Amino acid sequence: MSRRSGILEFAVLGLLRESPMHGYELRKRLNTSLGVFRAFSYGSLYPCLKTLVERGWLTEEHEPARPPQEGEREALSASLSGRRAKIVYRLTASGKEHFEELLSQTGPDAWEDEHFGVRFAFFGQTSRDVRMRVLEGRRSRLEERLAKMRASLARTRERLDDYTLELQRHGMESVEREVRWLTELIESERTGRDREAGSDPGPPQRRPGDAGGRPRHRGGTPPDPSDDTA
Repeated sequence: MSRRSGILEFAVLGLLRESPMHGYELRKRLNTSLGVFRAFSYGSLYPCLKTLVERGWLTEEHEPARPPQEGEREALSASLSGRRAKIVYRLTASGKEHFEELLSQTGPDAWEDEHFGVRFAFFGQTSRDVRMRVLEGRRSRLEERLAKMRASLARTRERLDDYTLELQRHGMESVEREVRWLTELIESERTGRDREAGSDPGPPQRRPGDAGGRPRHRGGTPPDPSDDTA
């Protein structure tokens, strides 16, 4: 299984944990809630759904077709009136267990650009300890990337024209912004954990999270760092 198909399966299971959906509804949620899937098509989604059904993680339920409306022409009703039965996908107990297992994983894949964005979208269903490990792993990965970008820029600065140099700086600034954002989230999670433990961390600061450590809404997606490490 490729990394990208694995991310898609994770996202589908997570969305269906919230509520059963039709394939079309799933595709809309993938596009609107998880921007990384904007390029995905039905050609990618339905094989994924079929695989998840075969593994016993989803079930298919045929929703009854609605009765024809008065005046509809029978010759066109199947294709134009929406009377075909729709398939509703529902998460099974086994699928829920598998998704919770995936949620608990905090390895390097969870820190990568595409996978991190999807994992972050489901932080509301993730335990605090796992959130902390993912956030800290992501920050560490970006700090490594930033160090490489700075070293590369120092070596090649004299050979770059003004526009290429500006592009390099833009990429570095994008990564720096996400590192700062991650640091705020990590501090917020720690503050929430300290409060739950009964300690007194002092007056609350304006951070992007509530007492439970969850961030305020920031447009639905984390910052998008540049992948340019040249």
